[in-house]
Amino acid sequence: MADLPFFLRESSGTQEEIMKATYCALCEYGYSELTIQRIGEHFDKSKSLLYHHYENKDSLLLEFLQFILDEFQHSIPDNKEQRADERLNIILDRLHADTLSEEQQNFVRAMVELRAQAHDDRYRSHFTHSDQQFHALLVDIIQDGIKENIFQRVEPERVAAFLLTCTNSAMLQHATSDNDYITHSREEIDIYINTRLMKNSSPQ
Repeated sequence: MADLPFFLRESSGTQEEIMKATYCALCEYGYSELTIQRIGEHFDKSKSLLYHHYENKDSLLLEFLQFILDEFQHSIPDNKEQRADERLNIILDRLHADTLSEEQQNFVRAMVELRAQAHDDRYRSHFTHSDQQFHALLVDIIQDGIKENIFQRVEPERVAAFLLTCTNSAMLQHATSDNDYITHSREEIDIYINTRLMKNSSPQ
């Protein structure tokens, strides 16, 4: 059994079990060697359910991508009483995790493989939507920080775009090479936040 992400550990419904099986198979085989049959190896219920609901692996993977996007967003605390900078750091810490199990590393590599399928309009549409959702989330937090008088009066859309680009680049680098730059990348983002966003902060 793969090292499951937090949002799949306690799931028990049929859809969640399919998503769990997809996650495990994706970790094991990656995109190129993934098949419905191999997903079925990790699915305890009738394999015919997979073939009945999904025409091919891509239709299943696209639903899986939407599922993990929804679950990740639901997992982010929507506590407006919490400071904006604290909410921002929760998201960045999750997206810049520098310690991953072998299974998690395989999953990140598989996600990069899926991004590489963006020549297919269905995948391109999903990742466009996904990036827009994360961008909107960051914009919302930055706007809240400005209202709270914690952040400087920056342009939230531009700052959010920069943070999202850094995050996507860090994921790509972490998944496709043995260089360990992600810790330094996260530290530099902290400096950026301190000098570019935070009020009454000193350059480091």
